[in-house]
Amino acid sequence: MNIEVKNILPILKSKSQGLIRHGKFIFILVALSMSGFLVFQINRLTSMEPTPEQLTAQQELIKRPKIDQETINKIEQLEDQNIAVQSLFQAARDNPFQD
Repeated sequence: MNIEVKNILPILKSKSQGLIRHGKFIFILVALSMSGFLVFQINRLTSMEPTPEQLTAQQELIKRPKIDQETINKIEQLEDQNIAVQSLFQAARDNPFQD
């Protein structure tokens, strides 16, 4: 097959007629394929569970507050001195989600 530069345009026009004729079908097929692939990937990624190593690494990043015994004793002493605070703490212990 001998192709010259001046013959390229007519060859491309004749070959592209099939693509133009079925362009809508090809576009819909490509769009549905991409949508299906995205749904599959999203489903796969949302159902993944973290590995134990990832859980351990994230738990090590959490900084838990440390309260020393002296502070605990001071809070308990102040609670014992004030009756209104005693009832407030007791109500919070009974139902922590009540305002």
